[in-house]
Amino acid sequence: MSASPAPAGFPRRRLLAGSAGLALLLAGCTSGGSGQAAQEAGNREARAQEDRLAAQVPVQEAVVAAYGAVGVADAAVGESVAALAGQAQEQLDRLRAAAPGATASSSSAPPGPPAGGDLRAWLRDQVGAAAAAHAAACVEVSGAAAALLGSLAAGLRGHVAALA
Repeated sequence: MSASPAPAGFPRRRLLAGSAGLALLLAGCTSGGSGQAAQEAGNREARAQEDRLAAQVPVQEAVVAAYGAVGVADAAVGESVAALAGQAQEQLDRLRAAAPGATASSSSAPPGPPAGGDLRAWLRDQVGAAAAAHAAACVEVSGAAAALLGSLAAGLRGHVAALA
C-alpha cells in the first residue's frame, strides 16, 4: 500500500500553530509595554526615595556641625559629648552612603551656640530638631530608606536624652 498523497492547500494544523504563535508574539509585545511602564514607575519611586534621603543629609550635617560648634565654644563640654559627636558622624556617613547623589551642603551649619548660654541645652535643641526631621521623612519612604531614617531618628532621640 502506498501512503495517501498530502492534501493540497494549507493544512489546518499549520494555521492553528501559526495563529497561536502570532497570539503569543502579540501578547509579548503588549505585556512588555506595561512591564516597561511598571519598571519606569519603580525607577521613579526609587529616585524619589533617594531624593528624600538626600534631603536629610544637610539635616544630619547640621547635627555634626552643632557638635563641632559646641566643642569650639567650650572644650570641656565638647570633650564630654565627643562620643555622641562620633555617633552623629557615623550616622551621617551611613546616610551619605544610602544617598550617593547627595552633595555636601555649605549651609548645613546651624547658627553658633549663644554666648554664655547653656551649650548642652542648645545642642539638645539642635539634635532634637534633626531627630524630628528624620522621623517625619521616615514616613515618606519605605524599605531600607525608612529603616535608616527611623534608626537615625531613634539614635538622635538617645542623644537628646543623654544631653538632658
